[in-house]
Amino acid sequence: MNEVLDFAKDYWWLIFPIGGVAGGWATRVGAYNEKRRRDKIELARIKASAQTEQTRITQTSKTAIQKAFARHDGVNERWFGYEVDLATLIDYPMMTDLREPLTLAFHRAKLRADDLRPTDPDELLDPAAFAEYRDAVGEYATSFDAAEREARRRRQSDFSPVERERLERARRLVAIAADDAATPAERQAAYRRARSELDGLIAVPPAASEQLESRIAAALEPRRD
Repeated sequence: MNEVLDFAKDYWWLIFPIGGVAGGWATRVGAYNEKRRRDKIELARIKASAQTEQTRITQTSKTAIQKAFARHDGVNERWFGYEVDLATLIDYPMMTDLREPLTLAFHRAKLRADDLRPTDPDELLDPAAFAEYRDAVGEYATSFDAAEREARRRRQSDFSPVERERLERARRLVAIAADDAATPAERQAAYRRARSELDGLIAVPPAASEQLESRIAAALEPRRD
């Protein structure tokens, strides 16, 4: 113990450099710990930001998918108005004339959009799959607009006077076939004659025929009291 005291007495001046070293070491340790603390806070912030961004992207993607579905459904609904309404189709026969480039383009675009539409919307969360579907729907909508504008502009102008007379007779007959006030026999006869008038003039979609035939068939069924 005396030796230690003697050493301290003789070499007291070493306290200053040793204290400086110790103080510097303590300062560096404190700075290191502070840096680690800040790094942990920053890492936590980055992770939280990444999770928030991923949530935002997913929600935005799902919203975009629903918008694409809605646009697809909207165009389908517009086409459905022609597909099942024979009277409307008689007014705008170009909508089913696949010899017309605009008509053919929209029918092809429809098939592609329908093929790319999945049953499970989450399949479109993949950016590449969604982009392909979205673009297909856009092409379908654009090509349908072009075909419809041209069909409404031309109406029946591509037909001869004799053919237009046949179309007009078919229109009147279709009205009788769809009229619930007509007798079942009248409706059935009118439908057969309408199809005869349209034969070779316009392509009648199966959906239009099936809808009208089902209504006539229902009228032919005996009523149950």
